Amino acid sequence: MDSDYSNPPDGLTPAIDIRSLRVDYGDFCAVDDLTLSVPAGEVFGLVGPNGAGKTSTFRVLTTLLEPTYGEVILDGVDVIEDIESARRILGYMPDLAPLPTDLKVWEFLDFHAAAYGLGSRRQRRERVAECLEEVALSAQWHSWCKELSRGQMQRVVLAKTLLHRPRVLILDEPASGLDPLARRDLRNALRKLATAGATVFVSSHILSELAEMCSSLCVMNRGQLLAAGTVDQVRGQLGRTERTLTATLLGQPAEAAAWLRAQAAVHDLRVGGSQVVFGFTGSDEAQAELVAGLIHLGLRLRAFEEKRSSFEDILVEVAEANRRP
Repeated sequence: MDSDYSNPPDGLTPAIDIRSLRVDYGDFCAVDDLTLSVPAGEVFGLVGPNGAGKTSTFRVLTTLLEPTYGEVILDGVDVIEDIESARRILGYMPDLAPLPTDLKVWEFLDFHAAAYGLGSRRQRRERVAECLEEVALSAQWHSWCKELSRGQMQRVVLAKTLLHRPRVLILDEPASGLDPLARRDLRNALRKLATAGATVFVSSHILSELAEMCSSLCVMNRGQLLAAGTVDQVRGQLGRTERTLTATLLGQPAEAAAWLRAQAAVHDLRVGGSQVVFGFTGSDEAQAELVAGLIHLGLRLRAFEEKRSSFEDILVEVAEANRRP
């Protein structure tokens, strides 16, 4: 299978480099001084509630909207100054992209391959086959588009987006409405693309969805960047490191509770049977020291469980905390 996305990442130059980006619609500021770098060969997520500025950012990245000011560089190409060159290296998959009902899958893809000028009929068919294999849809070659499931439709659109071997892919809500199995297939396809050298920038309003799909992500709200990095780094930057811990012991829960109450990061402690449940605001290192301390006291831990706020809860808190008056 041919997966050459050209110019493999050198680890130094970001594939997507956004500098001081601003987008205004009259008096309304949709994107407010956004600066962000996305490394090459990575699946990177952009998450935020409705109105966060995700769509406006993607419209600028895909050359569909001229910003008020700022710079956007894709794989070394200025998308504002050199639109045609940017479009040659760019693949864009909009949310809920439609498929024709009267074409078979291969016909739909062959039409777009011809529009891209991808050589002879034989060369186009070979490239269509490669793209269907990349998204695990080779068996649907002769299927009518109208017969596909929602997940299969999304992957056909992704295959169309891959035809011209874009080095940067911009995917707007690609997992919207997909069932868990379809999300898994999409996630595997995106990771495979990144491994082959493409850079994938994915947006969603569902943080847990991106956490499954992406190696790194960022959070936007009201047009501003709030956090960026790995999932754990984003949690820390948003101040959402608190968790609930449960220690299940073989005897002596009262002794464990007494020691835990004396620890600075422990709060809201309660004892129920053999379990001690408490809130904890310390770091991962501090949590490890807490477990070591319990064991050092001679207490017999049968289990130690952690529960953190869901990503949806975090996003709701962020949106409410930053809501305009």
